[in-house]
Amino acid sequence: MSGRVANLQRAVAQAGPLRLGVTLLVLVMALVVARYSWNLTFAVSAERGLYDVRVDLNAPRVDQDERVVLVVFTEETLAATGKRSPLDRTMLARALTNLDALGPRAIGVDILIDQPQPEDPVLKAALLGMKTPTYFGFSSSTENGEFVQPWQEAHMREFFGSVVSAPVRTANIRLDVDSDNTWRQWPEPAQRPPGLLVNRIIGKTGYERYRGSAMFRKPLLADRPVFASLPVDLFGDAATAAALQDAIAGKIVLLGADLPEVDRFITPFTRISGVTTPGVELHAVLIAQALDGTRLTPIPPAVLWALALLAVLLGTLTGGFDLGVRVLGPLVIAEVGLLGWLPYAMQGWGYDTYGLPCAGLGVGWLLALMAASTTARLVGADQRKFAQGALGKYLPRDVAEQILREPEKLALKGERRPIFALFSDIEGFTSMCQSQPPEVVAATLNEYLDTMSDVVLKHGGTIDKFVADAVVAFWGAPLARPDDAARALACAVEMAQAGERFRHAEGARPAMGRTRVGMHWGDVVVGNFGGEGRIQYTALGDSMNVAARLEGANKKLKTAALISREAAEKMGLDRFRAMGRVRVRGRDKPIEVFEPLGAGAAVQDPELASLYADFERGETQALDRLKQHVAAAPQDKALTYLVQRLEQVGPGGIYDLD
Repeated sequence: MSGRVANLQRAVAQAGPLRLGVTLLVLVMALVVARYSWNLTFAVSAERGLYDVRVDLNAPRVDQDERVVLVVFTEETLAATGKRSPLDRTMLARALTNLDALGPRAIGVDILIDQPQPEDPVLKAALLGMKTPTYFGFSSSTENGEFVQPWQEAHMREFFGSVVSAPVRTANIRLDVDSDNTWRQWPEPAQRPPGLLVNRIIGKTGYERYRGSAMFRKPLLADRPVFASLPVDLFGDAATAAALQDAIAGKIVLLGADLPEVDRFITPFTRISGVTTPGVELHAVLIAQALDGTRLTPIPPAVLWALALLAVLLGTLTGGFDLGVRVLGPLVIAEVGLLGWLPYAMQGWGYDTYGLPCAGLGVGWLLALMAASTTARLVGADQRKFAQGALGKYLPRDVAEQILREPEKLALKGERRPIFALFSDIEGFTSMCQSQPPEVVAATLNEYLDTMSDVVLKHGGTIDKFVADAVVAFWGAPLARPDDAARALACAVEMAQAGERFRHAEGARPAMGRTRVGMHWGDVVVGNFGGEGRIQYTALGDSMNVAARLEGANKKLKTAALISREAAEKMGLDRFRAMGRVRVRGRDKPIEVFEPLGAGAAVQDPELASLYADFERGETQALDRLKQHVAAAPQDKALTYLVQRLEQVGPGGIYDLD
């Protein structure tokens, strides 16, 4: 983790002020969205929807509330009375009289008496005979001017003023909805008398200024709603009403309408069920909550800020770290799940999550993730471009790209694998260095090494190191290819040929000696070696030493390139001419060496190959024919020296280079 933090710190430092400033601006925007999404037009609908879902899913299931009962006008009532609007006041008067006789605790009437009707004297007479505290709905034109005209308010004041001697009072029956017409919270306290119905009817204080969310409940059993609801028709007849005394006595009775298209409200439950709720039942919800004395715990602003910061921080860290898909996928799922679960859990824990961002947390997290990941990708692209350029000086492009995709390949570890190892050197380079100015030596060497590096990389080799004028390279690591043998051979030949250009002076560049190449195939330990602060990808083992010795053997054998039999067999022996067997310093086992065709003076020569094979089989007279054959090519010093060695060591003999 410390390494990832260090990488993140480096990325921040490398981002640059402009890019970092834009990123910080987006992060601030993410924080604002995560904190104030309920106040943002594009997010508030989503927040309300998620709030409704968590209220619905967290609503406790309870048995029927025995303290409040609903008595409602239904479609059947309207059909029986022949009146739809306003509701029949004769039926209302009879119901109130009969309910009063059953001994309820209080009666609330969620019906506005806002216009005169012929049956008003009957209703007044019933009210004057009431003994139960009764609260009629009232609304002023000041608070509800859209639906209550001044003349309607005047009629209500006059009507209830005429029954002031009875225990009949008015109460504010407002139910405030959000801009999406959904009822979720307690109504705003009345600015002038009368007070809200819930506060007047329960006979206790404590909720006069309360503005929290309503506490919704669900029925424990489908056939027993939270509040019993009885048709008002049952109370139009005294005898029938008397049979329902147990359902009414000692309870708060709410009279209102339960009609399909009148006084119905969208609630959080509507989001999933699609069912609206009559206004009279919403008053029952408030009354039951007040009777229980329960309130949802408000969430302090500091907690809202903390959650917003958490969302942005998680998004920033997730986007800023260079994580693999296997880690990133589960992490993203876990973070999104956490941010979605927290508001749901807090609702279940009794907190008022109205105003608590949920979609905002997700959007803020996503914005932070995108900002951090975009910046990280841009910085990473710069780093990758730089690294690819740097690695590209030592590794083939495809190898460099794979290492950039899988940086774990740069871990401090080694592995054993077979490679084609190549060493090259310039004959007489030390003498040239002593005879030329330092700047000329540096310019010449840089040009030479640049040329040789291009040749190695062109043929897919990995540059191990430069040792003064020497180039060390190999094929088969860190990636092995099926055609590594052909690549390595082509590189050896081209390096020998490219070196010929430097044997001639050109401008300020002095002439240099012959480029000599040695190559061997065998097992080595290859990997990164060094410390955490400084490492080198290199190959270690006897095969590297053999290649180095073969490069040096070119001097005595007068060849341009020497390849061991182990390597030549992998490449195809028909691409070489045999140069005998030699024993190099530090290695007892002899090495059969070959010169690749195209390097130096080596050309395809079937007769030479046949004569050499005859000599190796013990046909001593073949040596004379070899001498005659070689005499025809006096410029090919490698052949001349080969014949001299064969004459000295005999068939199957070994020439010691020490």
